[in-house]
This record gives sequence, structure tokens and C-alpha cells, in this order.
Amino acid sequence: MRAPRSEIHFTTDGYRPLVALADYTAAMLPAFLDSMVELITKTSTDLPPDVRAAMGMAVRGEEPGTRADQALTIIAQNIDQAAGCDGPICQDTGMPTFEVKVPLGANQIWLRHQIREAVAEATRRGKLRPNSVDSITGENSGNNLGPGTPIIHFDQWEAHDIEVKLILKGGGCENTNAQYALPAELDHLGRADRTLDGVRKCILHAIWKAQGKGCSPGAVGVCVGGDRTSGYLHAKEQLFRTLDDTNPDPRLAAIEASVMEEANKLSVGPMGFSGKTSLIGCKIGALNRLPASFFVSVAYDCWAFRRLGVRIDAASGGITDWLYREGTTPSQPMLPPEVVAAGFPRTGREIPLRAPISEEQIRSLKVGDVVLVSGRMFTGRDAVHAYLMKHEPPVDLRGSVLYHCGPVVVKDENVVAPKPQSGEAGPVAPKPQSGEAGPVAPKPQSGEGGWRVTAAGPTTSIREEPYQAEILKRYGVRAVIGKGGMGAKTLAGLKESGAVYLNAIGGAAQFYARCIERVAGVSLMEFGTPEAMWHLEVRDFPAIVTMDAHGNSLHKEVEDESGAILETLR
Repeated sequence: MRAPRSEIHFTTDGYRPLVALADYTAAMLPAFLDSMVELITKTSTDLPPDVRAAMGMAVRGEEPGTRADQALTIIAQNIDQAAGCDGPICQDTGMPTFEVKVPLGANQIWLRHQIREAVAEATRRGKLRPNSVDSITGENSGNNLGPGTPIIHFDQWEAHDIEVKLILKGGGCENTNAQYALPAELDHLGRADRTLDGVRKCILHAIWKAQGKGCSPGAVGVCVGGDRTSGYLHAKEQLFRTLDDTNPDPRLAAIEASVMEEANKLSVGPMGFSGKTSLIGCKIGALNRLPASFFVSVAYDCWAFRRLGVRIDAASGGITDWLYREGTTPSQPMLPPEVVAAGFPRTGREIPLRAPISEEQIRSLKVGDVVLVSGRMFTGRDAVHAYLMKHEPPVDLRGSVLYHCGPVVVKDENVVAPKPQSGEAGPVAPKPQSGEAGPVAPKPQSGEGGWRVTAAGPTTSIREEPYQAEILKRYGVRAVIGKGGMGAKTLAGLKESGAVYLNAIGGAAQFYARCIERVAGVSLMEFGTPEAMWHLEVRDFPAIVTMDAHGNSLHKEVEDESGAILETLR
């Protein structure tokens, strides 16, 4: 499997062959690029059977009509919707991480180039959100390529075929990763020593600390030992194990079982709403360490546990077998088709809100209320919040809804965009066709001007904590939608300004995309599509009031209650 020699040079986005390896690609791996695009697409859009089985148990385990039950029903609908339309399960398609095993003599430089090209192509098709951002300038590359992205690890083996595994782990759950240096004092658990019981305490603490910010119920990969770098890598590698396997080390198997039992006693629950299922998997590995160091590294993954793999014929580049799933057999649906078609499970107690919203309406809401938002909504993430602290907003935000969301959007080039309306920086879409808008639609609505939102779930809100209260006060925003809740500063700001925090269901990108009737415009596109301010017309967008204008926070309540339970697990 030896390739012709070619001249190689360094660029800012990795190795690039100056001379095309035509003989190699034509004779050896003509289908490899297509196989990688197929792997990326399937990983982004269709959860593997072991994850579906775990989430199915979670759905059946919650009490009907509870917040946890509503959240898991939406999640299950979203899983089926994504598989049905080949759309991203979650709008945050994460950091693509490839683990590749190759035969001796395989040209890893060429294979790396092909994988990178496949990532760019999948991004162009809207299967991946552009997530590669220059850490110095903040510029988004637009194609998920750049220094360090994607992550590709090669290893050689003595088999004659190629194995490629892929995991897509989003930023929200990545931010809840944790690393402990033992011995350590832990909230509610006391001292964690350099023992397996100390390891157990660290894992439970990380799960409790994550609350709903990592889109629970999640799974954790854990490494005992190593150094700070190898520990995190080995922890993430544990996520390539299936959720239903048994650790070959009986000592680690016992800790895994103990953590699963105890974590699900915490009542953190789906999305941090409280409930019976907080964790769907715990996988632990161990590495040797230095005498002076004892690290416990925890990689937290969300319920949208996107991990697949393939075996590749080394002669043709075609897929010979799938890992984690039975070939191309369609996935078993999570719910009956009529339940998916019914959309949001209504109780009759939902409160409709139409933007612009008055302060009187907002102050009438209380924690636990379920609202259905309609009208104009503006997306705003990290770049938008930082911008609004120094500049006037590009639109009137009085009475508005600000959505912490970085949607996946694609543009159909055959549609000519109209001129933007006054004060807006983007195209105005037509009214939706009958039966196409809302959560019952089979596919998200296309917008005029070529803009099409293919995924639009919430991002983790706590990152905006330094800005949110001031933005509410300055610009009259009445509702903030996100996931995972916010802190004391924002809670005080909600009370002062007359606003509420609405928790949407993290990862439910297809479900919420179906609530979007049209793309009405876009501002601040210089930040890239995930960070731009999108002007969206929505209908019956469901969310739960988890922080109200009276100083109440469901997130603080669940954190305190689960902390008291954690205390009993010392």
C-alpha cells in the first residue's frame, strides 16, 4: 500500500501535497473520500443503537407529565426527526475526532488530506456546523478546517483493512469536562484520596457539577492516572466503548456500576430539570502515572452521543462494515410515528407569548410555567453578547426574545436573495406553506434568499453570565432562551429589568428547527454563521420558565437538592 513520493509543504491548515497522488487514489482508494463523507453524515444524524437503547430506558423511566418526561419526549422526537431527514441531531456538531487504524505502508499523509476534504464537504452539505475558529482573531474558517481541526489520530495494526472511528462531541459538554488532582477536597463529598473510592467521588462530583449544562442525561469517559494531557485523551477514548459493554478489569467494572447507580440517585435529571435519569453510561480506563501525580480526568458527553465507525477496504476505499450499528439497516424508531407527528406534548396549561412581549406579561410568569413563543426571535451567542457591550444593537431589542443558539444554516445558491429590509442585514423569507411550519413538519422550512435553517437547538447559557444582566437592562430584552441556566448576576438582572430565562431542550436541533417559519434576516455575519445574529420568525416554540422575574431559579433549587443527596454518598 505504498504511495508515490510527492513533495510536501506546511500550510496553516496542515500538510498539503503539491503533486496529486493520482496513481494512489485511482488504483487504491477511489471511494475513500465518499466513505468518509458517509461516516460523518451518519454520525451527525443517526444515533447508534446502544445510545438509542439507553435513551429509550430513560424515556420509559420518568413519570408521565413531569418536566423530565416532557424533555425526554422532545429528545426522542428529535432523534427520530434527525434520522428521518438526515439532519444534524444537534446544531453543535462539535469537534470531529477521528481514530484511524491503518495497515503497514499506508500513506497517512494522503489519508489525512482525504479526511479533511470529507469534513469540508460534509460542512458544505450542512451535516456539520462550521466550528473551527481562529483563537487569536476569532475568525471562523467556514469549512471546519484549521490548525488542530479536525483531530485525527493514526495507529498502525497488522490487519489488511482500514478502521475509522469518529466521535462528534459538542462544546457544551466539552466545557463540563473535569480533571482532579488527588488528594482533593470536594463539595459535599469531603476528601477524595488516592484510592478507587477517591476516583468514585471525583466522577460523582463531576456529574453533579455539570447539572444540565452538558445536556443530561449524559455519559462519562474517565481516565485514572496518566498526566494532564494523556489523561484527558484516554478519558475521551473510553467514549468509543459501547454503553452496554463490561469493563475487562473487575475493579474498574465495579466502580462503573457503582457510579451508574449512585449518579441516578442524584435527581439532576434530564436537562437538569430533576428526574430519575442523570447518567446513561460510565466507562473507565487507567494509565500509569508519576509518583507525584494522581489525576482523575472526566470527559462528559451529552445524550446526543454521536459515535460511529467503519471498516474500509484498503483496495477500493469502500465501506465493508459498520461499527456500533448493523450495516445500513434503518435505525429502530424511538417513538411511534404518530407521537413524532404530534409534536410537542401539550397539557393545555401552556402559556402563549408573542414578541414583542410586555413587562406585565413577563412578571406574570413563574418558574415551572411552560410557554409557547411566537413572533420574531434573535439569536445571540458569545460574539453577539461581547459586541452588544460596546455597540448599539443592529435591531430594536425592546420586548424581544434573545435565543442563545448557533444554528446550522445552508444557502441554496439557485435562489436569488431580495434586498434586505430597512435595519436588517439579510434576506426576507416568504410565509410558510400550509402544514410546513411548526414542530409537526417533516422537514425544516426553507427561507427565501437561499437561507435554510437545518438545526437550531440552544447552546449553554452560562458563558453569557458576564454580559446578560447588562444587556437586559440596556436594551429591554424580555426573554432569554438557552439551556443549563445562568448565575446569580443574571437572576438579579431578570428581577430588576423584568425578564425571564426560558430553558429549551439541549440538543433538540431538529425539533426546534421545525418551529422556525422563516429566516427574516441576519446581522453581524462577520462573526461567522454560528455567531451571527439571525432574525427568525417562530411559531409555538416551547420552553420552560426556569428563572423568573421574582428571583426564583429552578437551576439553583435542583443544584441544592442534588447536592444534599450527594452528601449522603460520601
